[in-house]
Amino acid sequence: QVQLVESGGGLVQPGGSLRLSCAASGFTFSIHAMNWVRQAPGKGLEWVSGVVILGGPTSYSDSVKGRFTISRDNAKNMLYLQMNNLKPEDTAVYYCAKSPYGDYGIDSWGQGTQVTVSS
Repeated sequence: QVQLVESGGGLVQPGGSLRLSCAASGFTFSIHAMNWVRQAPGKGLEWVSGVVILGGPTSYSDSVKGRFTISRDNAKNMLYLQMNNLKPEDTAVYYCAKSPYGDYGIDSWGQGTQVTVSS
């Protein structure tokens, strides 16, 4: 079955950096678009970034564009999110999310990793 396991979250000061990782298994990772989605305390889900197959075009929400970088390693079945210049409003649980084959929706989620940006 599909498994998505995030890691790399933690507490960081404003302006700091973190790198999130997602280990994927149970499906052919290289042929699926992958995403990062977050949920801030008391708020709904917010799509953050996505990358299509073969490490192709990437996309970002306006709130993180220029600060976050998504990447994937198809040989290792890994998805990453490099987060720089973090702000308190980036505080959230970050989820790794898989898209169905040939689509850009989301059909599977990881358990999430907490990112807290605070001084």
